[in-house]
Amino acid sequence: MKKGVVILGSLILGFAFCLPAVAQPSSKAVETIVIDNFDTPDEMDWTWGAQASRFVTEGYPIVKNFEGIPNSLRPYHKDDDPAAQVLGLKVAFDRKGDNWVELSPKDSDGNSYEPEFTGTVTQIDFWVWGAHYRYRLEVMIRDAEGRVHTLQAGSLQFEGWKNIVLNIPSYINQHSYFRNGRRNLTFVGFRIRSDATEAVDNYVVYFDQLKYTTNTLVNVYDGYDLQDADFGESENSSSQGGEE
Repeated sequence: MKKGVVILGSLILGFAFCLPAVAQPSSKAVETIVIDNFDTPDEMDWTWGAQASRFVTEGYPIVKNFEGIPNSLRPYHKDDDPAAQVLGLKVAFDRKGDNWVELSPKDSDGNSYEPEFTGTVTQIDFWVWGAHYRYRLEVMIRDAEGRVHTLQAGSLQFEGWKNIVLNIPSYINQHSYFRNGRRNLTFVGFRIRSDATEAVDNYVVYFDQLKYTTNTLVNVYDGYDLQDADFGESENSSSQGGEE
């Protein structure tokens, strides 16, 4: 009799472990989202602009789109897609030194514009074309507390296209717990720095397929849609409600 109880208990336990995995709710949805593939600049909510350090040559930097695509991306570009384009930046300086140039999104008035990331970002991914100059690349992002962080993307001393993948450090606060705080990270731009002894009179770089990997469900919880409910209060009603 005891043996039968043991066997029955084993069957029940085994059945419990065989329940479908779909019965467990998922709180993770990993997606890759494109910030800009540079193929349709006229359809974007922003343009790209650049600014440089004090010794920049007059008339520079220049930002322009060109037809082109890294060979590794050609199989993914369909015949009925818009013509493949890349974003080009040309800059020159009047003297060697710690020169820098920043490439960043701009709104229609030419002011800084920061595209917002969705969810909790794990990686930023893009292609960059190097001209074998001793320059260094940095990526700037703004956290949920408004601080700008600089991610080191390495040396640009190579020729042709290279895929850069940057992990987002865990110490960067991506979400504010305040209802009126920043909801997500934002992309600030690229910064390129020259080596102090490198030539600076004719530098060119290109970018393509700027995207990121993220968990889009991380902030989706039961009732999350209520966080922006309209109570119809006036601007000073909150303070008046607390007075006695």
